Formats: sequence, C-alpha cells, structure tokens
Amino acid sequence: MISEQRSKYKSWSNLKKQMEDLLCDALKDKISYFYTSYHEVHNAYGRAAIKYCKKEIVAFSWSQMYEQESDVSELFLEGKDISYDNLEKEKWMPECKLCEGDFINSLTIYLKTDIASSLNSDNYILRVLAYLDRRVGKRTLIKIKDDVEKLPDWVKQFYRIRCEAEGI
Repeated sequence: MISEQRSKYKSWSNLKKQMEDLLCDALKDKISYFYTSYHEVHNAYGRAAIKYCKKEIVAFSWSQMYEQESDVSELFLEGKDISYDNLEKEKWMPECKLCEGDFINSLTIYLKTDIASSLNSDNYILRVLAYLDRRVGKRTLIKIKDDVEKLPDWVKQFYRIRCEAEGI
C-alpha cells in the first residue's frame, strides 16, 4: 500500500537494470532483484524478491496484499478509524507484510529520491535499497549503525550484508 503516490514504470527489465547499476561494487554480482507477474491469473498477481548470492532474502507477494486487506477489514468491523499510513508504519513495514506492488512502487520512488531521505525513510524498502547503493560510503554506513539497530531484522540483514561486503 506504500503511502507515497503510486508511480508507473515502463518495463521491469529497465527498472531492474537501473537498480542493479546503483549497487555498490562489492555487491554487484551478489545482489539481484526479481519480479514476475502471473498474467493468466485473475488480477495479474505477482511476486518480487531481493536475492543475495542467488538465495531469496526477502519476498513480496500478492498474498501479502490479502493480509493487508484483512487487517483493514478487521479494524473496520471493530468500528475503528482506519489509517493505511498508520498500519503501514506500525505493522506492515516492520513485519514485511508487503506485496509486489509495494516493492515495485518503492523502486520507482527510490529512483526519484535523494540518498539521505532514503536512509531515513519510514519506507523500509527505501532504506534497504540505500544500504546497497554505491552512493552510500563506508563512513555513512558506520555513522548510521546505531539507527539501524532499532530497525526490524529483515531490514538489518541488508545493512549487515553491505557492511560485510565492504569489510566494515
């Protein structure tokens, strides 16, 4: 559901290339981005992932979208005021309860966002992408260490991967 306005992308291969071009040298052949859409299935469901050494580290699937909708429906039935932004920040992002649309949208947002904003974003996907980005240097990685420790494990693992690759 990523609260920023949905952005359009022209082709997955172009988006993937742009993102992989931003990877730091130490991770160039180790990190890869994956996305597929099942066009024959109702609503063209899809799946996305970030892989490290060909092993899936985090996945984003259409099934997560159903969990998001279930959360919203449950709150609605309880008569509670529903805020997608609050649910996203308090539950979906920390639990990585995100769908492939959230991932694709985050990639397109990331390409338009400066590194400093991405490193401090409430959107943890943007943070992950920044940790892997060649524009983030070793001094910055060391400087943000304490902030990273407060984040969910699924986010911290990408910081650790980058630091290990850089010998930090």
